[in-house]
Amino acid sequence: MLKEISIRIRENFEVKDKIREEGLKISREIVRECRTASFALHGKDFEKAENSIEAAGRALKKLESRFEGHADIYHAGFVEHAQQEYTEVSILHSLLKDEEKTQNIPSPDELRVEYAAYLNGLGDVVGELRRHVLDLIREDSFEKAEVFLGIMENIHAVLMDFDYPDAITGGLRRKTDVSRSLIEKTRGDVVNSIQQKKLELAMQSLKFRL
Repeated sequence: MLKEISIRIRENFEVKDKIREEGLKISREIVRECRTASFALHGKDFEKAENSIEAAGRALKKLESRFEGHADIYHAGFVEHAQQEYTEVSILHSLLKDEEKTQNIPSPDELRVEYAAYLNGLGDVVGELRRHVLDLIREDSFEKAEVFLGIMENIHAVLMDFDYPDAITGGLRRKTDVSRSLIEKTRGDVVNSIQQKKLELAMQSLKFRL
């Protein structure tokens, strides 16, 4: 009797182990495609970014179907990480392509991701927007920089509303704290750059008058 029980358990574990290995491989593919898309977005290559995002979306669907009936492995962590990466780059794509129109940001249901993964991915968008704001500052696009700084602040305000235990939010509190720190640094960068530009213009004006 014990031998038969042992055989059934072993067979079950063998199946789970195989599915887990396949899931890890697909998860790494999703993360890779999302990071490729992120670099492309910052380089304003939207076609390349969209191709990678679509590839990541297809892989995510494959991941979901592969784990059907194996919730214990599905919630092991790497699926949520893949969903966070996909959420992050999908929202970033929406913001950069649609020129800061936040009403077009995709929802977790549209992206087919868990709510906690969505919020953590949204938190990571703040870091990507900081990078975008710094690019805008270098281009002297201060008005747009201020707009995206405002979006960063709006995202942080949304995250602050979810004051629940980490067991529910997947560690969102840490992401919220990091986003606040990034916003403070970015605000300082924007203010200092605007003041520096005003000073340069004032000096040029004075030089012409002299």
